[in-house]
Amino acid sequence: MLRWARAWRLPRRGLGPSSPSFSRVPVAPSSSQGGTEPRPVPLSYRLLDGEATRPPLVFLHGLFGCKTNFNSIAKALAQQTGRRPELVERLIAVDISPVESPSSLNFPNYIAAIRAIDIPDEASLSSARKRVDEKLSCVIQSISMRQFLLTNLVEVDGRFTWRVNLDALAQHLDKILNFPPRPETYSGPALFLLGGNSQFVLPSHHPEIRRLFPRAQMQTVPNASHWVHSDCPQDFMAAVRDFLA
Repeated sequence: MLRWARAWRLPRRGLGPSSPSFSRVPVAPSSSQGGTEPRPVPLSYRLLDGEATRPPLVFLHGLFGCKTNFNSIAKALAQQTGRRPELVERLIAVDISPVESPSSLNFPNYIAAIRAIDIPDEASLSSARKRVDEKLSCVIQSISMRQFLLTNLVEVDGRFTWRVNLDALAQHLDKILNFPPRPETYSGPALFLLGGNSQFVLPSHHPEIRRLFPRAQMQTVPNASHWVHSDCPQDFMAAVRDFLA
């Protein structure tokens, strides 16, 4: 959902081995803890290619997403753009705005509907996904949205569970969908890549985008929903390649 991609110079080598890794970064403490010091949390990531001396191209997934969302795109870009060490730091935002997300997105209802579904332990993965899809269809009319949410349904120790922390999302969703006011601006090149059929970036958001990102370019991919990279992968990669070049 919220996808901020921080793009750097790409490595010169071709596609290397893929390996899952974890890194710890400091985050602000929650108010319930009563502390003042940031606490480290593990962040899971997958390294597809790169040299330690060169800044990477980083994909950050959004709400309800995971690091596998961009696997095929990341591999293709590594293969197609791995001889451009002169590329400079820049930012790509995929169908998202630096403002509070529209209330029409109905994320609270999505989370409530998911949490209310009971899945029998003896069900197969296919039947469990079918059951969840049928239950969610009453709340979520979009087939692609339901299919995306279903990627979070996993089987662990013989029981079905959700990969995302639904309780934490429900408790802090207002903060997740908000964007804190920021006086400083980003003066580097920026591309806002929008889905032609998406309502995530509205015309009313453009002034704030221009204020925070004075060098922003806006490009729309026709016939794409919020998941631009999934709906139109070739158009997505072409836009990214052109911007990085």
